[in-house]
Amino acid sequence: MLTPEQEKWISHLSGDDRIEIRPYDLHAPEIFAKIEKRIRSGFEENIKIELRGSTRLGISGQGELDIYIPVAPESFNRMLERLEKILGAPGSVYPERRARFVEDSEGMKAEIFLINEKSDDWTRCLKFENYLETHPEALTAYEKTKKDGNGLSTREYYRRKNEFMNEVFANLTDVI
Repeated sequence: MLTPEQEKWISHLSGDDRIEIRPYDLHAPEIFAKIEKRIRSGFEENIKIELRGSTRLGISGQGELDIYIPVAPESFNRMLERLEKILGAPGSVYPERRARFVEDSEGMKAEIFLINEKSDDWTRCLKFENYLETHPEALTAYEKTKKDGNGLSTREYYRRKNEFMNEVFANLTDVI
């Protein structure tokens, strides 16, 4: 079951595009390192840049990098301006919550998110991935959900993925 906010987001996704699930790419960490270095070069201060998602977990996925830059809420707008100078205009912005940049690096799609470190989007991501890392059976089930999504529409794929995540959260007793 999805939340009303998830339903609203999913309703905007394509019902025609098809998702392609690929095996984990062993070159992903080195591509991430190059993107990370380029982003860091635009900042004087030390910022967090984290590889997340399937690639970080070492499982099958859409063959892309999910890169997150978590920042304090009061730094969000300033950091967004700095990232725009490095990455160009974001594809989407949810003010003071998250901004999404997309680029191709060595044939691999990279989704780069500036994210408010206090937002539910970020804290849920951390809890979910930490849970998967400490519960191999859940990680296997998650990868199966992703593989079973191969060929589905973008909308249906994300519906199933979010339902899986919501089920995990509904049953969490040992969140890290």
